Formats: sequence, C-alpha cells, structure tokens
Amino acid sequence: MSSSTSGSQQSGSRSASSTLSIPQTAAAGGLTMTEPPQTATSFFKIAPSQLATFGWNMTSVIASPTHLTVSAKCDNGNTYPVGPATDGVIDGDATQVVWDIYSYQQSHNGAPLPQGTCTLLICDERGFGASRLGGYMVPNSALTFALYTPAGYTPLASGWECTICNSSFSSYVAQPTIITLVATFLVVFLSGFQLLRNAARAVA
Repeated sequence: MSSSTSGSQQSGSRSASSTLSIPQTAAAGGLTMTEPPQTATSFFKIAPSQLATFGWNMTSVIASPTHLTVSAKCDNGNTYPVGPATDGVIDGDATQVVWDIYSYQQSHNGAPLPQGTCTLLICDERGFGASRLGGYMVPNSALTFALYTPAGYTPLASGWECTICNSSFSSYVAQPTIITLVATFLVVFLSGFQLLRNAARAVA
C-alpha cells in the first residue's frame, strides 16, 4: 500500500510540475526579428542555390508554443508557406527558418511566387488571429521583404542586340535631311577654307 501511495504522490508531483503558471501581471510575449536586418527591405533572388533565412528571438513568452507557422503574404494577395514544410509549420522552439525559394518555385508552377513585396507572418498554434494574452506569443508581421527574378542572359550568338546603340545610330543614318545638312556643312567649310588660302597667297 505504501508503494501505491508513493506512486500516486509521484504522479501528482509530475502533474503539478507540468502545470503552467502565468502571473496576472505578465506582459504579452512576442518575437524580435534578427535576420535579415530591418533597417532596409531585403531582396531575395529566385534562383538556384539562393536561400532566404529568417531569424528571431522570443521575448516575454512564458507559454512556449507547441509549433510555429511561418508564411509570406505577398502583394498579389496570395499567402505562401515559408520553410521546408509544405504547410509552413516548424518546431515551437525554433529561432530561424531557411526557405529554398527556387525549389518552392519549381514545385509550384501553378501558383508561382510573385516578383514584389511580401510580409512575413509568424504565429503559434493558436493561429494568426489569436487574442493578446499575457505570457503568450503575439503573432508577428513586422518584417517586409521582396522577391525578384533575374533577367535571362541572351548571348550574342543567339541574336542579342544593343537596342539603344543601334537605334541611336540608325535613326541618324535613316534621315536624309541629316545627311544633306552634313554634306552642306562640309561643302561650306571646304569652300571657306579654300577662299582663305587664296587670300593668304595674294597677300604674300
């Protein structure tokens, strides 16, 4: 009987130790973004081997999240999961997530990532619309970043042309008036030069 009582006490002790106690005066917890820097908008290239890393620290969070959901809401109105998981869910104690943007783009041809500005959304298991409670993590939407696709390279052998260079030159060549003016100027200049030369000889 003593062993049974001891077992009950141990069980009760484990239950008591796992009970979460949040002071009534506790402030709401949250995330502070550490990567990339928020001093300016970060641009991420949608290209092979280009990874986007987002990092953060938790502050005043007493009720540790069981998991976090990370997503990106972009200018086109769509929201995309961020990270290695297809739903954007990562461990609750994670402090960063790495997103292979190019791999995501290749596997989602039907809903490609846009070129434009996106807002990073991070929330706990209660969802992004969770109410503000002391000790619990407040959803975060403080980080803005941009995605872009580099312009494709066209070699000279494939027909690349400098449109600015060619157009400026050809526009002059194609104008008969320009040619006429240039020819007239040359004739006047040479005629004047010849007159001055003859006058100089006469004086001599």
